[in-house]
Amino acid sequence: MSNSWRTTGLTLDTGALIALDHPASAILMQARLDEALRRGGSICIPAGVIAQAWRGARQVRLARLIRSRDVDIAVMTLSVARTVGQMCADSGHADIVDVHVALCAREREHAVVTSDPDDLARIDPALPLIRI
Repeated sequence: MSNSWRTTGLTLDTGALIALDHPASAILMQARLDEALRRGGSICIPAGVIAQAWRGARQVRLARLIRSRDVDIAVMTLSVARTVGQMCADSGHADIVDVHVALCAREREHAVVTSDPDDLARIDPALPLIRI
């Protein structure tokens, strides 16, 4: 993780949500979430990330997480869509979900929990990234 700024929580990308429901990584992923909350941080999940990760009701851990009062589900309003579009143009990155993740983290001063730190670093090299 880059320590260029003090983070106030975690923004999760699709890989983080998939890790939560994968037996080999679920315990570590849950521990990261619990630690962030214990330290008074917040957790954000952009709605597009949920769409990419959700495959059905058997994803018990994911279902529990997205229902939690401790999680902010970030929607893409018209204003946010315009900002994401401009960030896509500025960074040359076409994946609007990745760009929305970066925007959410930047706005909240969060670290991003990700399985693909290289993609997110291309969008915003200053983002603190936690590889899962």
